[in-house]
Amino acid sequence: MVSYLKKIVHQDEINVFLDESKDKVGVDFLEACMDFLDAKVDVKGLENLPKDGLYTFVSNHPLGGQDGVALGYVLGRHYDGKVKYLVNDLLMNLHGLAPLCIPINKTGKQAKDFPRMVEAGFKSDDQLIMFPAGLCSRRQNGIIRDLEWKKTFIVKSIQAERDVIPVHFGGRNSDFFYNLANVCKALGIKFNIAMLYLADEMFKNRHKTFTVTFGKPIPWQTFDKSKTPAQWAEYVKDIVYKL
Repeated sequence: MVSYLKKIVHQDEINVFLDESKDKVGVDFLEACMDFLDAKVDVKGLENLPKDGLYTFVSNHPLGGQDGVALGYVLGRHYDGKVKYLVNDLLMNLHGLAPLCIPINKTGKQAKDFPRMVEAGFKSDDQLIMFPAGLCSRRQNGIIRDLEWKKTFIVKSIQAERDVIPVHFGGRNSDFFYNLANVCKALGIKFNIAMLYLADEMFKNRHKTFTVTFGKPIPWQTFDKSKTPAQWAEYVKDIVYKL
């Protein structure tokens, strides 16, 4: 069982990469990740990226590996490294990625600090990158799409007066991944077993070119009382899937 887990998380290959890139941090680390994964991006909508101001970039989350790396790399290069992810605090264990992360943990010891950590991120002078679904896309009724988008990015973008820039990332995981996630859901298994296979999915998606599309900024004033924050979140999600 242990040897199988080591295989699906690609422990040896990843450890070699982390050792070889131990001197790289931030956007340089992301570039090393791009090289390691042999990932390339076809960027569309660069004209929609303002030179000035602070923004909340929200994207669909089809992959769980290359999408986060590539989006941070593209925006990091565009904004001279002034980018931050709001991410699960487990990613803080990656030395090269940690400087770009604002750790978010809704459970455990840090739960009481969750609102404060999010607010600090939105008050920072960095561009923020978020995947509002929190999980990778799932396949439902034959359609691969994010699950419900959380409203946090709407509420906090209003408070911080940050315009929101929608991002669509093209890509998908394997049929095995989606089938496993659906079987676990049908059986009522709450533990996210599919997450254990994300590293394996990342390796399956090596040597590929992904399309990243940036939409036009949505002024924060758009998110008025005509909809609830949760409804506005779904509104932005729909825009992303039309890009």
